[in-house]
Amino acid sequence: LLLVWFYFWWEAHNDYNEFNWLLYNRSGEWSDGTVPILATTAAGFTYVAFLMILALCHIALGQQLNLHWLHKIGVAAALLTTVVGVISVNQTWEQEWDIVPISLQPVCLHGMFLKGRRVSNCGIVTAVTPHLCPALSLSITSVDGVPFLMHNLDLRRTTDVEKVFPERQTLNASSFNWTDLQQLNAGEWFLKDDPFWTVPSLSPSERIKIANQSVCSLEELLKLASITNSSLVFRLQRPPPDHPHHHSWINDTLKVVQQSGIPQRLVMWTTDEQRAEVRQQAPGLIQTSLVKCSLQSLQQSDVSRMLLRYNRVSTNEVRNFSQSHIDLTLYTVNDPWLYSVLWCSGVSAVSSEAPHVLKKVPYPSWLMRPNEYCLMWVSADLISFAVIVGIFILQKYRMSGMRSYNPEQIMLSASVRTSSRDVNVMKEKLIFSGEDLAGLCVKAASVWTCGVVHRY
Repeated sequence: LLLVWFYFWWEAHNDYNEFNWLLYNRSGEWSDGTVPILATTAAGFTYVAFLMILALCHIALGQQLNLHWLHKIGVAAALLTTVVGVISVNQTWEQEWDIVPISLQPVCLHGMFLKGRRVSNCGIVTAVTPHLCPALSLSITSVDGVPFLMHNLDLRRTTDVEKVFPERQTLNASSFNWTDLQQLNAGEWFLKDDPFWTVPSLSPSERIKIANQSVCSLEELLKLASITNSSLVFRLQRPPPDHPHHHSWINDTLKVVQQSGIPQRLVMWTTDEQRAEVRQQAPGLIQTSLVKCSLQSLQQSDVSRMLLRYNRVSTNEVRNFSQSHIDLTLYTVNDPWLYSVLWCSGVSAVSSEAPHVLKKVPYPSWLMRPNEYCLMWVSADLISFAVIVGIFILQKYRMSGMRSYNPEQIMLSASVRTSSRDVNVMKEKLIFSGEDLAGLCVKAASVWTCGVVHRY
């Protein structure tokens, strides 16, 4: 159980930021909750593995396994902590368990064979590399109708609203006008919290530039994407009912997109409301669905792309959607191994919080031909078979002098053979100890005899 728990957190590295978001939504404070979990998991796994190695050494030496009560408490505490952790993850982060079977796909017999044929082409046709899109952002409309980017519904986590507007810090972000939003600092929190573990790699000039960042408007992001020719995807957050732009929020956002000058083919439109009107005014936008739908439903609504979490679709579904000319963008992909798996599955694009890392992956991490893969498995099977047969032969040789088999004889026969010199030394000690014991018995007998004679 502890091994599974350790492996789960090892592979969940791709979604550490998502886990920290869950903690933030519950506690209201941003912190890296993965550090204590990883530390305790590594310590517990090392401790239990050390005890298992000691147990194997005791068995090899023919010693009985008597675990000290302190170690019993330690093992029980490790087991109890792991069970509590598994239950907690299952209740709050159940979808993350899918990372385990996904991570085992490269070493799975069926999955790797299917992907092996795809990988053989990936090294030649580099055009099938999935496009990298920035992480999914949330577009909020201010009181005066300016769409801006904010991942939270309030401003406390990523701005200094507590210092500038302390009496309004708990209000919805859409209740501020653009003039007030420009007064807030939106960069110092990044240097302080280091959400993507990249601050130590920044230069002093980069840190100064980040520390002076303000709230980014949607227009600024669109112009930047247009200059770099990057695809852009964002979600629209409808303002509250008492907001002056509660009914015009889609038109306000669409107007900004059209005025920014960005090619419409680079923008993924994810809002389902008024989709037909948006298609008429901006037919070049990529109509994208955030919900997994059937092919018929997507074709009827004229949606050409779906934006889903990477665990929501299988390899067969990716191929079926691709054959029906429905592109997939999967989020959030940060680790190269997951990027490689999705690449070989045929995914056309991924959304990432670490594009600087994925850009350095020129080809899938697992690049193996089917015959090489078959040779690897056959070799592993032959080696395993040889090891098992060798263990049986060794055990039969060590127990060959036993007439009947019982636990005591098995433990005695498992003892390591000592040299003849050690045996002679042990015999001499037994002889000398026997002579001393015999002399003691003679003395005791004579004393007892004298006592009896004196009495009579």
